[in-house]
Amino acid sequence: MTSSSSDEFWQARFAHTLHQETTTQHALNNPNLPNPERTTLAKTLASLTPLCNEIRTYNDLQQQQIDAQHILDTEQNAELKSLASQEISQLQHQQNTTLQHIQNLILNTEEEDANTAILEIRPGTGGTEASLFASDLLTMYQRFSANNNYKFEPISIQPTQQGGIKEAIVTIEGPKAFAKLSSESGVHRVQRIPETEAQGRIHTSAATVAVLPHSTEIQENLKQQDLRIETFRAQGAGGQHVNTTDSAVRITHLPSGQVVQCQDEKSQHRNKEKALKVLTARVQQHILETQNAERAETRKTQIGSGDRSERIRTYNFPQNRITDHRIALTIHKLDRIMQGDGLELILNPLEEAKKKQRIENLQQHKPENNTP
Repeated sequence: MTSSSSDEFWQARFAHTLHQETTTQHALNNPNLPNPERTTLAKTLASLTPLCNEIRTYNDLQQQQIDAQHILDTEQNAELKSLASQEISQLQHQQNTTLQHIQNLILNTEEEDANTAILEIRPGTGGTEASLFASDLLTMYQRFSANNNYKFEPISIQPTQQGGIKEAIVTIEGPKAFAKLSSESGVHRVQRIPETEAQGRIHTSAATVAVLPHSTEIQENLKQQDLRIETFRAQGAGGQHVNTTDSAVRITHLPSGQVVQCQDEKSQHRNKEKALKVLTARVQQHILETQNAERAETRKTQIGSGDRSERIRTYNFPQNRITDHRIALTIHKLDRIMQGDGLELILNPLEEAKKKQRIENLQQHKPENNTP
């Protein structure tokens, strides 16, 4: 897209957003508006106001630049022309900064801004080594959370007798945790020499990670009649009962068929609370998939089949190398990243690449009536 067509796109986008603010405000002025609609429109207006204020600032800066350019083109006085030239340069810088801020606001309104991310980690192909690597990823995210002052809470962890995991579901809570970690969804491939490998050969295996946002609002709106809640006795890694009370909880969301169970806590209440949190994230994902298949990626798309070839990232231990294949980024600091210190070296470039792609997508699609 050329600079001219890009400018035209943003001007059309700004006009659309300002018009949406006006129509929303007009609708709210209707004294006969039902309360549910009033609440929805009030939330829309609250999200539009800061964006529209920035757009008005941008438009004002643009007009100032036009005025300054007119002086530069018509004024004969050299000193005034010099001042106008300086002003144009300053105004252009302010416009660029404001436009970037506007783009961030637009992207934030189009992406779930959840402060809680739910991570589901499972071994893929590779047998025991895959389950051990899945455990290593769990430890990496736990250390990353500690280094960033995020709250890390296990929901359900199923260990193996060899020290790996069959499955781990955890929550990571902190400012914009989901946006930060959403790029971790996919197949993570590992290349290393297993401890049991006598010949020193490098083995390749994989683990899958799915990252889902948690919505308190959706959890509050789950209908009790849509849930089937069952209790049972918690079991250990070998299948033996680890307590004598029915503290484990399994919850099924009947409309979507989503099932979650939790048995890590001794309290049935705490297990139910944790299971509901994961179920909410899965139901939210199901809703997004149903409503908008283009924007929402299904969990199957996120994690693939777990095959080694479907990787988003490769962890090569012999060379201390980690490569993210989506942005062709290679870093020789794998040991540091596995300690949770340095994962931002990958997450930040991924976030910038995702932002750039989303802006390009915005410029290729005409906004709908409910789009800022």
